[in-house]
Amino acid sequence: MSPVRVLYLAGSGRSGSTLVTTVLGQLPGFFAAGELRYLWRRGLVENRPCGCGSPVADCPLWARVRADLPDVEPAEIAGRLAQRLRLRGLPALLRRQRRGQPPVADHPDDTHLTRLYAAIAEHALAGRSDGVIVDSSKLPPYGALLGSLPGIDLYVLHVVRDPRATAYSWRRRRPLDGRADDQLMSRPPVGKAALLWLVWNTATVRLWGGRRAPGRYLRVRYEDFVADPAGTTARIAGFVGVTPDALPFPSPATVRLTPTHSVAGNPSRHRTGLVDVVADTEWLTGLPTRAYAVVTGLTAVALTRFGYPLRRPAATSPARDPAVSPSPATRQEG
Repeated sequence: MSPVRVLYLAGSGRSGSTLVTTVLGQLPGFFAAGELRYLWRRGLVENRPCGCGSPVADCPLWARVRADLPDVEPAEIAGRLAQRLRLRGLPALLRRQRRGQPPVADHPDDTHLTRLYAAIAEHALAGRSDGVIVDSSKLPPYGALLGSLPGIDLYVLHVVRDPRATAYSWRRRRPLDGRADDQLMSRPPVGKAALLWLVWNTATVRLWGGRRAPGRYLRVRYEDFVADPAGTTARIAGFVGVTPDALPFPSPATVRLTPTHSVAGNPSRHRTGLVDVVADTEWLTGLPTRAYAVVTGLTAVALTRFGYPLRRPAATSPARDPAVSPSPATRQEG
């Protein structure tokens, strides 16, 4: 059996990974799975909506995938995964990598994870050898775990966004799965958001950047993606060895989205139709001066490494929220 090709989006939250994943999911041979590390709890235990709009238990695709999995308790797998991937275990993970050991210690659950990705490849990609599962789980330790599993051919797409923008985005009140959901996404204070941005992006570079994973690591900034979505999408596809016959962009800044089967992520994963790809620049004027200073101070070294200025840039274009906003065609469809 051919290895399962997985494009893993790594980095911190609120960096545009849902937008990138949904766009890639429009390409032939790409399956936008969303944040697969949450499948066990949000999908199989809580039965939250799939990207297609149906609860995961009622989605025909995920029903076929579930049928191929062993009879295990998903809540227990979710709990053990959370324990294995804790932030405080990151130093040990990096030490294991330097020693040439699997970064995340082996566990019997790994056979279930391996089977999950094989089942997705079989049912979502029809077993095609050139198919790509797009997993936007972001957490670097989970990506490291995937890379050590047999049968997984891992490519890492490091999606980075200005940490002042991500800190501002985290403060928004946003339902977990759309307007009808009474559960909100987490809202860490700006200092914690900045530290998480620093830790996860630095860890991503330490795990795969430089010469650590030649040909398997690509960094893309959110700001560059929204400036040239079609060109950046083609570049990402080429990174995993695919040259798409066509891209889903009827105009340079508009993408045509059809439903995906992503199991978790920003609620924008449910958007369909013609969607304008625009930069969310509301933070340039909305982030308070003190918060801006806190985030900048905590992330200054990495800021310059990733090409971001220390001073607040001028707001030269209209602020739009969120990163993808509906075009007139989408609004007319209701």
